[in-house]
Amino acid sequence: MIMRPGQRLLMPVNPGFVWLTLVLALLAHMLFSMLMWGRAAWAPDVLSIVLVFWTVHQTRRVGMAVAFVAGLLVDVHQAGLLGQHALAYTVLSYLAIMVHRRLRWFSVTEQALQVFPLFALAHAVEVLLSLVVGGGFPGWWVLLAPVAEALLWPPVSVLLLAPQRRAPDPDENRPL
Repeated sequence: MIMRPGQRLLMPVNPGFVWLTLVLALLAHMLFSMLMWGRAAWAPDVLSIVLVFWTVHQTRRVGMAVAFVAGLLVDVHQAGLLGQHALAYTVLSYLAIMVHRRLRWFSVTEQALQVFPLFALAHAVEVLLSLVVGGGFPGWWVLLAPVAEALLWPPVSVLLLAPQRRAPDPDENRPL
């Protein structure tokens, strides 16, 4: 892959780190839904951010099957409509796979603008499924969730890429 000027070479990711971050994001999602703000419509979905990040950066390890299982776990935890989050996360993962090559060419802040429609569509799927089965409309506050997730994209990206960053090597004889 041709790299942009100024882009640093990353070390290979540890698969254990990928799965650890996904489990921690699932636990954080469950904890936030129980303690802090409950099931507020405006609350960002941390698990979806981490799922999209790893789907973009590790497409062969994290894909639609992982997103579907994570969605089922969230559905079981929330005791809601079984398959609602599973479908939303699967659609989100599919869209992330579609744009993963293009997305990595942008800077982190530009990536946030690119993933905003993905998050918005995932929330639209959740709301539409809820409305189809007779649930109530969560209110217009649901429009803030994708915005919050897009705003969280840069710090989450920097945090999850930190273990892969190579320390700068002062040896001028080696090109890499």
